[in-house]
Amino acid sequence: MKESQSRQFFFLLRQLTGRELKRKYARSYLGVIWSVLHPLLSMVILSLIFSQLFRRTIDHYPIYYLTGYILWQAFTGATNASITTLADNKALLLKIHFPIELFVLARVYTAFVQLGYSLIAYGTMLALFRIPLQWSMLIAPLLILFLFGFALGISYLLSAAYLFFGDIKYLYSVALTLWMYCSAIFYPVDQLEGPIRWIIEENPLFLFISTMRNAVLSGLWPDPKTSLRMLLWGGGTYLLGSLLFRKNKSRMMQNL
Repeated sequence: MKESQSRQFFFLLRQLTGRELKRKYARSYLGVIWSVLHPLLSMVILSLIFSQLFRRTIDHYPIYYLTGYILWQAFTGATNASITTLADNKALLLKIHFPIELFVLARVYTAFVQLGYSLIAYGTMLALFRIPLQWSMLIAPLLILFLFGFALGISYLLSAAYLFFGDIKYLYSVALTLWMYCSAIFYPVDQLEGPIRWIIEENPLFLFISTMRNAVLSGLWPDPKTSLRMLLWGGGTYLLGSLLFRKNKSRMMQNL
């Protein structure tokens, strides 16, 4: 019985993910190719602007930026898309008894499928810049798994909150702008001092980004403290978001 339910669950997840990808690229000729082109175009533009400014402090600046950008894009793509997912699927949720958390999971999963496509562009750029393969790069799948858990937990909280307070969508957009600048995506945090540096270094997204950069550009494995922090942020946020989401499920259905 449990095996049958698991198969049904994963079948629905695949169907919903496929639907989300088709919806996202419905009017695009290039389709998912944009998941490869978009980070490359962004890297080229930002590199032209900032490469000279940070040339002396950041080696391989385009890779430095691209590493942060693709992880940031996966997180923001997942959480932004998830905010309205329950409201967007109101008719389907009221007619068919699907697990409502499946719809949130599908949008987060879709964003990380797109991250997979972006990694194709990322690998190409590593080759072009002659970044040597490092054993430390093997940390990437585990790091992405922790980031997935973090994004999913935040997405559960946001999608639930939206049903009770619609303005959360706009507040989160403002918060993301501040969050982006506190993630050191395109500048070196080493040049900062005081409270702002502490805030950035305690930012979970900067933790994921800096760990990935260290693994790719410096061949450094995360130390035990860093690994524990990633586990706590990823696993802890997922558990908190999932718990609150399920606890308020009946109230959420009433607000649909």
